[in-house]
Amino acid sequence: MTRAGLDTPVGPVWVEARDGLIVASGWGPASHETEDPTLAEALRQCDEYFTGSRKAFDLPLAHGRSGLQGQVLDALAAIPFGETRTYGDLARDLGAPAQAIGQACGANPLPILIPCHRVLGAATLGGFSAPGGVETKVALLRHEGAAGLLI
Repeated sequence: MTRAGLDTPVGPVWVEARDGLIVASGWGPASHETEDPTLAEALRQCDEYFTGSRKAFDLPLAHGRSGLQGQVLDALAAIPFGETRTYGDLARDLGAPAQAIGQACGANPLPILIPCHRVLGAATLGGFSAPGGVETKVALLRHEGAAGLLI
């Protein structure tokens, strides 16, 4: 596995690749240098996302999850840039309790690339795994111009 990172408006982020697939991403510093072409492309696309020229990622993602968690991650990946869903929406669509949806979101191995920040509570913002928690979630949603964001 190789890991590389970049500085973003929400702090440093890293991306990890194995065998030509992006297998993880997260919060915190990592080397900005990489010879791995898959990582280089992921960092380029992340930079484009944060500079506003990219609204969707086109990367070989492998979240490695099955069952309900895999279904939730696939549903998250389908939420378009600038749009949000509620835990209840996903619970209804997937036939699972909203709490299970929240737990799957919290265990997302590819934050930002699989946009768990686009999932909100019915009356709250819900949680978020990044340093800064919900404030980082709000920053990402504002960056995307999320419609109807009441903050």
